[in-house]
Amino acid sequence: MTSILPEAVYGDPPLVLATVSSAAVQVSPLAPGAPALEDMANGSLGRIIIAAPPGTLERRFVLAHALRALTVGGELIALAPKDKGGSRLGKELTGFGCHVVENARRHHRICTVRRGEEVVGLEAAIADGAPRLVPGVDLWSQPGVFSWDRIDPGTAMLLATPADHKGRGADLGCGIGVLARHVLRSAAVTDLLCVDIDSRAVDAARRNLGDPRARVVQADLRADPAMSAIQDLDFVIMNPPFHDAGREDRGLGLAFISIAARMLRKGGVCRVVANVALPYEARLAEVFKAIKLISQSGGYKVYEAVK
Repeated sequence: MTSILPEAVYGDPPLVLATVSSAAVQVSPLAPGAPALEDMANGSLGRIIIAAPPGTLERRFVLAHALRALTVGGELIALAPKDKGGSRLGKELTGFGCHVVENARRHHRICTVRRGEEVVGLEAAIADGAPRLVPGVDLWSQPGVFSWDRIDPGTAMLLATPADHKGRGADLGCGIGVLARHVLRSAAVTDLLCVDIDSRAVDAARRNLGDPRARVVQADLRADPAMSAIQDLDFVIMNPPFHDAGREDRGLGLAFISIAARMLRKGGVCRVVANVALPYEARLAEVFKAIKLISQSGGYKVYEAVK
């Protein structure tokens, strides 16, 4: 009797473009609790469907690991918008030694391959997309993490804004731990919860912080019951995301503001940085007693809000 190998899915491919089995195992780093594609054994998968990331290094890393994890004859379907990496998918898979069947639908490119006996270039693509200590930043990171090889302007602005953090706090959307490392320089900080939805960022932050006062966890702040139970913090810092799966979603930042207010004690302080175009002021005024614009330049603004 021939055993049926597992099916995996990476990301959130549009269901109108690819049929995903209800038994498929999610292997995206943006799915809390999901197993990592990198940890799948060689030849262990019979099929994988990939919503291919837009970044070249990240995308090739994912494609290479998918081919490595597929059994010979296993099916790989990779798709992406044409203007976000989709136009390169066919060439990249061909470069790995695959015969590619390519289609275009709904502004996406959809590539289907069967894993052959021989594939080439997987090791190099995996090495190029692997975690590394980033020169100049001197922090561990990985392609695909937000602003993975540089400190983004919003975070830099928050770092440059003087603050007197003390007691118990949280860094929401902590990334690789740039803000958290700065906050932990204060001996008055007794405990810092660092939360991110990206398992790659969480792994990097744990390596970068190495401080017993810091607890780094992967979680979706909007859905995790454990996050809902956190209360009475003295401070929150955050550079909230405003993209979800590559699409702008201003609701993310608004949700982060509400979550921060819920986590804080009365009189607790939230420091938040945002692009000047993002309309966060009304939500801040709804859930905090007092708000103050404390810095604005270069297209970014920093608010301090008191509960």
